[in-house]
Amino acid sequence: MKERTLHKDDKLKSGNEKSSLVLFNDEINTFDHVIKSLVEVCGHDSLQAEQCALIVHLKGSCEIKTGTKEIMQMMSRSLNAKGLNSSVSG
Repeated sequence: MKERTLHKDDKLKSGNEKSSLVLFNDEINTFDHVIKSLVEVCGHDSLQAEQCALIVHLKGSCEIKTGTKEIMQMMSRSLNAKGLNSSVSG
């Protein structure tokens, strides 16, 4: 039997692949609204939410959370319902 080395880039076949929730900048929402939404939806503390909001503002986007695809999609839908622009990758 030939051994196979598992690399960190290999996807596990168990359905536990990690996906990323990405938030994109817009010219509509205030920092306070973005911060409040990240706290409510993603469970961030206020400092983490503030840092993510600043990164999104300065760089245009930020990976704000990682987890299972299903949970990230639910969070993305919740953020989008609050008027934010987010998507799931991976």
